[in-house]
Amino acid sequence: MSTVSPSGSPRIRVALLGCGTVGSEVARLLTEQAGELAARAGAPVELAGIAVRRPDKHPELPTELLTDDAAALVVREDIDVVVELVGGIEPVRSWLLAALNAGKSVVTANKALLAEYSAELFEAADAAGADLYFEAAVAGAIPLLRPLRESMAGDRITRVMGIVNGTTNYILSAMDATGAGYAETLDEASRLGYAEADPTADVDGYDAASKAAILASLAFHTRVTAKDVHREGIADVTASDLAAARTLGRTVKLLAICERVTADDGAESVSARVHPVMIPRSHQLAGVGGAFNAVYVEADAAGELMFYGQGAGGAPTASAVLGDLVAVARNRVVGGRGPRESAHAALPVRPMGQTPTRYHVSLDVADRAGVLAQVAQAFAAHGVSIAAVRQRDANDTASLVVVTHLAPDAALQSTVDEIAKLDVVHEVVSVMRVEGEDA
Repeated sequence: MSTVSPSGSPRIRVALLGCGTVGSEVARLLTEQAGELAARAGAPVELAGIAVRRPDKHPELPTELLTDDAAALVVREDIDVVVELVGGIEPVRSWLLAALNAGKSVVTANKALLAEYSAELFEAADAAGADLYFEAAVAGAIPLLRPLRESMAGDRITRVMGIVNGTTNYILSAMDATGAGYAETLDEASRLGYAEADPTADVDGYDAASKAAILASLAFHTRVTAKDVHREGIADVTASDLAAARTLGRTVKLLAICERVTADDGAESVSARVHPVMIPRSHQLAGVGGAFNAVYVEADAAGELMFYGQGAGGAPTASAVLGDLVAVARNRVVGGRGPRESAHAALPVRPMGQTPTRYHVSLDVADRAGVLAQVAQAFAAHGVSIAAVRQRDANDTASLVVVTHLAPDAALQSTVDEIAKLDVVHEVVSVMRVEGEDA
């Protein structure tokens, strides 16, 4: 229950876990905008405690608010809402479960935790009559999850596709603009602060996969975890891939793609994947540069929607956190509750091998008659239809580019494996999936 201020009105007391880049912005805004936040929430929203690893390292914060005992803070009797900005799985999972079990509402930006344990957290929230909000977990300041969760609750979403990691988008955008290779562009991104000292979570696709799991769960009313998401990073994307895309009027992006797939017998399933793709430069996502995020949503009634903006950073992410905090505070003031988990569809997750995709395959082949026929025969043997072929000769070799129609991903991969063994094929230079074009 909310406590009462000296004026007799209810007040919402907040425990903040973590005070790094985002947490410090949340603490600052809670103080500087206290009057406006109180007006929007219907009651004063006050910081009651801040849990940090080393309180002595935060001289800018009131000493009386600081503690290194997050476990005790989240269950303190006077706390109404716990805002978690620490990240990671444990001990954060235990802290938030304890808070929810004690009836505290939770606002979190922890995509890794939600991608693995959202069902457990929602169950705890339901049992206690508390709220669980997490807008900041995907795409920073962009209002994306609430539209999926609430505004589009009456629609049937068929696809969510987008750029959800700013680091990889910055790297690929820079490679496209400069012609530089992956390694040197990553070094430059690190120097400029766009990439972490250890960029593995970003460049190997783990961060995007967690976000894809959250998006798929909300869009398709089905529990999807990070383990269900097919994941590939950008380390194997070359300057040649970007150059090849450019000649075809395309560019390369790392996309999270979540789809509702309908089989021939009418059975539905969910596909969730993260990997580099070639998309036409005319597509809305192609023009999203730098560290920005953008997500493209397709639904039966709403049609095509696009959400765009800053996907990371202290102030943008803090904006999403405070939006959730105001919503939770309003609910507590009036005695209401926010939306619960919606997993009623419980659709099966489709394996990547059965997911329909398209391939762009670049080959170095012998420059002699019959080569194209052998390559085409390999595609036909696996039931893969060819949409387009481009060929360029150079001395005694030739460059051959094949773009396919839609086919199961496993059939496409088997075709590439077989082609690589042909005597007339010197090298499979690159293989990349294609999105955003008619199949």
